[in-house]
Amino acid sequence: MDSMSFTLFGATGDLAKRKIYPALFNLYMDKKLPTIFSIIGVGKEKMSEKEFQSMVIESLYEFSRHSTNDKALKLEFVQSISYISLDLTNKSSYSLLLQYVKQKELEKGINENRIFYLSVPPAFFEVITTNIKNSGLGHTKGWKRVIIEKPFGHDLASATHLNNMVKQAFFEDEIFRMDHYLGKPMVQNLETLISANPVLQSIWNNKLIANVQITASETVGVGGRAAYYEQAGAIRDMVQNHMLQLVLMSALRMSEKDSVVSLRNEKIKLMEAIQRIHTEKDIIRGQYRHLKTGDTTYTNGYLEEPGVNPSSTTDTFVAARLFINTPSWKGVPFFIRTGKRLARKETKIVVEFKNIRNETKAVEERRPNLLVITIQPDEGVSLHLNSKNPLTGEIEPIDVHFSSSNREIPEAYEYLLADAIKGNADFFTHWDEVELAWKWIQPVLEAFDNNQIPLHLYESGTNGPEASDQLLKKDGFHWW
Repeated sequence: MDSMSFTLFGATGDLAKRKIYPALFNLYMDKKLPTIFSIIGVGKEKMSEKEFQSMVIESLYEFSRHSTNDKALKLEFVQSISYISLDLTNKSSYSLLLQYVKQKELEKGINENRIFYLSVPPAFFEVITTNIKNSGLGHTKGWKRVIIEKPFGHDLASATHLNNMVKQAFFEDEIFRMDHYLGKPMVQNLETLISANPVLQSIWNNKLIANVQITASETVGVGGRAAYYEQAGAIRDMVQNHMLQLVLMSALRMSEKDSVVSLRNEKIKLMEAIQRIHTEKDIIRGQYRHLKTGDTTYTNGYLEEPGVNPSSTTDTFVAARLFINTPSWKGVPFFIRTGKRLARKETKIVVEFKNIRNETKAVEERRPNLLVITIQPDEGVSLHLNSKNPLTGEIEPIDVHFSSSNREIPEAYEYLLADAIKGNADFFTHWDEVELAWKWIQPVLEAFDNNQIPLHLYESGTNGPEASDQLLKKDGFHWW
């Protein structure tokens, strides 16, 4: 790999400590970083380089998946990490940063290959990218790339404006829009799971699939994120990005020989084919309330969370039915649901197959064949079939299951950062995808803002509002 400098804006933030430094260290341990590199942390806090390196080491002990007995390697790793305190809103700060970056490049012999990681609130995206261009940071002898965290915009208009600003400093192939769900190993494996297995490839269509269900549920509430969540809700925090990406990855039909460009183009085609949602009948929004047993309240409801407006109608749960209008998927409902304070923490995709023989009512009442792809917490694939019990002669379900839970699997940020360093944009979102996702969801945002969709309350620790069950029942299905 090319030598490079990696400039991290927001270097003292929670995301940097929990995800970015551990991911970079793990890549270093696995020899997946360039031989020569420089990591420059940029933040507003005043601290010495030694204090900053100590902070990074602490984050590695707390969050890295590697052994706690590798102190020497941690010390070796942070020797390539430095820190500079700057005011990101002051354009003169970027001239200082340029001098600092060039100094490190000169010291290490780096040929001006630069990655800029924006681990900052979206309000800073425009000012940072504009000043990268104006200061000369973006004028390099080598390549340059920018990694941008979600949310990419608040609605279609803000996303379009932000994209226009970022593209004044970077070309589209230099922009790596991060959606960490696309870094999860089982999500990256979805396309291969279908394309590399003819038995699945042959049945991956509307002739044999009855419906697809995608669930991303959490047991936690909003915690200390109320300021963000009040502006986002589940619709912006999860549906516009993560859930739609899971839909696209589930619906992909590609051959093993297809190129990376084809993968991105196929996702864009699928996004274009998702029918506009009928908000009155195809979407459910909910908000968790407290769990109360007798006179005892065990958890806060959303309205009791610190920082939440007591009259807030912010959604903490969204379920929806959508259709992809392509020859392969026409007529197959994709059901998605996501929410906080639900019964269990899990992300999974359930593909329910049709009973094409349709023999008798008894046959129809048997459990259908299911392919269950578990993304988290325990990655795995299960196939639910039916078999005859040799003792009773009765038809009973059997499960074929694979789990990777006993393996040490790299985390999403490791895969994504390794790809960005190599310039591989497979699992980063193209602007066309982002724009189409905002266009699709814009009517839903407006319906939520105008309270045109009922807000269903659900008790903490359940599977969400009962209305989400009705969403499937009208098609003759239920959540698995």
